[in-house]
Amino acid sequence: MPALADADLKRHHQPRTQAPLVIGHRGASGYLPEHTLEGYAKAIELGADFIEPDLVLTKDGKMIARHEPMIGATTDVASHPEFADRKSKRLLDGVEVEDWFASDFTLAEIKTLRAVQPRANRPQEFNGLYQIPTLDEVIALAKSQSRLSGRTIGIYPEIKHSTYHADLRNANGRRQFGRHYFENRLLAKLHAEYGNSECAPVFIQSFEVGNLQYLSQKTDINLVQLIDADDVNADGSISLVPPYKQPYDFVKAGDTRTFADLLTADGLDFVASYADAIGPWKPYLVKTVADNIDRNVDGAITINDRRVDGSTGVLELAHAKGLKVHTWTFRNDASGYGFADPQAEMTYYYDLGLDGLFTDFADTGVAARDASTNTGSNIEACGRHGRHNRQYR
Repeated sequence: MPALADADLKRHHQPRTQAPLVIGHRGASGYLPEHTLEGYAKAIELGADFIEPDLVLTKDGKMIARHEPMIGATTDVASHPEFADRKSKRLLDGVEVEDWFASDFTLAEIKTLRAVQPRANRPQEFNGLYQIPTLDEVIALAKSQSRLSGRTIGIYPEIKHSTYHADLRNANGRRQFGRHYFENRLLAKLHAEYGNSECAPVFIQSFEVGNLQYLSQKTDINLVQLIDADDVNADGSISLVPPYKQPYDFVKAGDTRTFADLLTADGLDFVASYADAIGPWKPYLVKTVADNIDRNVDGAITINDRRVDGSTGVLELAHAKGLKVHTWTFRNDASGYGFADPQAEMTYYYDLGLDGLFTDFADTGVAARDASTNTGSNIEACGRHGRHNRQYR
């Protein structure tokens, strides 16, 4: 397979008709510590089309890959006595959290830490081996792996907690970063590396809304509105409890709309005014039925044993609005809704017409896609009709 030159990677990228994507969730986090270069490389080796760096800011404003601003669970910071006094309490999306926060560390200090596996049931032998990468390093890896493999490896960055980062203040009470610092830094980097194009192998995702609306005025890169929830109720309905009830910028603004409201016809029209795709938690997409069968063979009848019974209609409605649908998260060690076989679970969702899914186990995702009848929805495929939904166009 011929190598791809940097010019090819920047010139583009996503094919006009695209098979459903396999997105390496935090890398290959089922096998290696999440958000490490080694984990991302493993996901690519296993066949992922995109790798996902969740992004937070350091004290000196550098973008690093961590799932949350808190770094206590995913690094060895607790074993560094020189940082013991950095543990503090902060409000994150209205909830008080005590931990070590990335924004209290310079990048140089972050680079002295090593990643650890936060899930006790996953391999622990790689703890303490791998550094915490910057966005620059993740992009460099994706490009080098694209050249080596002859296939374009995309990146799927998430802006974590925009409101939190914008509200951070230093010891003098001044804003540490300020409004849209995060978004502007991210766009400057992505435009420099990939150009300002809807065909760039990039999706920018967020659980907040205002940051995506801001970005929609600044970039043609694809934007994804994430849709969260707290849990699933015993009857299969979605549980919406703070801080997973609403986008946090809605909370701050007094907007009463919930995440579920964004999946109604009116809600999807609203999302389509600034975004190109939705990323709903997977229970939003399927109907389920309780029939007292222990489907996952764990010896107990729980919500996880409910039988899936087709689409809720969210996926089809989103497609009708011109929005792609990428759902999350699929795990070999935590299948949902009565699927004892994680590959069968992923194939089921692909067969519904999904445009992509996030998985901790990219190899299982690839096998599931290969077994699926889904060849791609071709919803406003790249470059086909120009930019579609965004109202400002």
